[in-house]
Amino acid sequence: MIYKKKLKTINIEYIMLKRILEENKWRIDIEGRFRHEENQYLNLIEDILKEGEMIEGRNGYVKMICGSSMHFDLNKNKIPILTTKKTAWKTCLKELLWFISGSTDNSKLKDQNVKIWNGNASKEFLENQGLKYNEDDLGPIYGHQWRHFNAPYIDCKKNYKESGVDQLSKIINMLKDPKERKSRRIILSAWNPCQLEEMALPPCHVLVQFIVTNENKLSAILYQRSGDVGLGVPFNIASYAFLTHLLAMHCDLEALELIYHLGHCHIYDNHLDEIKKHLERIPYEFPTIEITKKNEIENYLIEDFKINNYISHESILMKMRQ
Repeated sequence: MIYKKKLKTINIEYIMLKRILEENKWRIDIEGRFRHEENQYLNLIEDILKEGEMIEGRNGYVKMICGSSMHFDLNKNKIPILTTKKTAWKTCLKELLWFISGSTDNSKLKDQNVKIWNGNASKEFLENQGLKYNEDDLGPIYGHQWRHFNAPYIDCKKNYKESGVDQLSKIINMLKDPKERKSRRIILSAWNPCQLEEMALPPCHVLVQFIVTNENKLSAILYQRSGDVGLGVPFNIASYAFLTHLLAMHCDLEALELIYHLGHCHIYDNHLDEIKKHLERIPYEFPTIEITKKNEIENYLIEDFKINNYISHESILMKMRQ
């Protein structure tokens, strides 16, 4: 009798599991990619769609949840460029190299056909923020804080060399030093309360900590206060994976993992229909990256990065909110 009860329980569990798998068949393919790391992103979308609260924010209505985390393996040069839509990784990389250069001049991105900051760099937007900069001057945003933290800001054309704190150079020096790389203080912060009011847009990805384990394995832990899940988050994942791979290679280390913590996770109301397309698609394997080493961190060009075997589904177009 006990045996029959156990058998009945197992049968019920099997039927329930089978039903779950059938209802979520888009998560599994013939190669068994059920555990693909991109499912963390798909699960976040699904959580927001099912459990999220619709609220009115600074620039319109969003559906949101509070808090999310993802882990991405960077071993063997793997890089998490999302595949359930075509991700514009070259645009993402150009922006990262712009941050690394210390620039806050959007015209330098425009020259490379990068348009992601155009809305925040228009004269109208800047004036609405109470800023008197010329068009394309974004104030002391990421690049300024990474390379010249808290240096008094004049405009985007000024040479700030030797001004403020060059956080990125200090991090590189620590990662290159076998003793210093064990520190728990290898932190890059874009959040500077002293200059927030001077920025066209306060930083969303505010802080990243770098940790070295097993003598030469580099991991990055990112905290992002606000995440536009439809447009911003895929870029943020790729960008900090690029940065981790770059710093690892530049400092003779090996990239290990990107750990990504999100605070305010939201989908804009005008993205809700389009973002569901992700959930109908099965992720492809992530590509790998090769980087040609340069002597100085400022000398890297997009031509120094090679992405191998990037396969993705077609693009999903969404309009950016400013």
